[in-house]
Amino acid sequence: MTYQPIIPFSGYAGWVVLQNTKENQQAAFNQSVTMQREVEYFRENISKITSAEELVSDYKLLKVALGAFGLDDDINNKFFIEKVLNDGTLNSDSLVNKLTDKRYLEFSEAFGFGDFETPNTVLSTFPDEIISAYQEKQFQIAVGEQNEDMRLALNLKDELSTLVAKDTTDNGRWYSVMGNEAMRTVFETALGLPSSISNLDLDQQLTIFRDKAAQYLGDAEITQFENPESQEDLIKLFLIRSELNSGTSDTSSASNALALLSAS
Repeated sequence: MTYQPIIPFSGYAGWVVLQNTKENQQAAFNQSVTMQREVEYFRENISKITSAEELVSDYKLLKVALGAFGLDDDINNKFFIEKVLNDGTLNSDSLVNKLTDKRYLEFSEAFGFGDFETPNTVLSTFPDEIISAYQEKQFQIAVGEQNEDMRLALNLKDELSTLVAKDTTDNGRWYSVMGNEAMRTVFETALGLPSSISNLDLDQQLTIFRDKAAQYLGDAEITQFENPESQEDLIKLFLIRSELNSGTSDTSSASNALALLSAS
């Protein structure tokens, strides 16, 4: 049986509770029978895999591999996944370098089938790295089954930390935000933007996102989120706006949030 995360409140009040209890809840989730069985199989068998074909042929290994990158829905797209892995990331013509969703690039890069003669699966540190990412992503999914906004907020913290570390321009980072469905949802909601802006020219979208970020967050650059406090400001704005948009915000919820923030 899998541990079910506990989120007693919606909105920012629920986020504060989740943040304060996440370490213990994640540990309980990791110790569940299902999770233990999945990670033990991965740890014992992944070093035997030396090709993309072998990986996609083992459902249990592929489940953990994809799940570590939030690509769970691709479990049956074996031909596509094998292509993603075999092409690698070093050639500009590789499939992953043409895809908007950069999770596939990170997935292919992590396994290294198309980039190196010897894949990363044989490295001693590899199993624990993938397992840690898998457990984190699966916990987020479990949280999402209770409250989708909380899942998006948890995912955002991971994504932003990776994004600000990228060796690219800040406009490039904004394009990454716009090309990532989960992050885009958070930013659109937090900045009060309609989803219909995706129909605009990409450069127009960039200008709008930057202008609104400067207006509501005081800075138009994604690099501001190197600061954990800036990340928290964005998440707070997202959760408050989302709750208001859903019509579930009330005085009781606001009082709970204030009490929890004061306690922390």
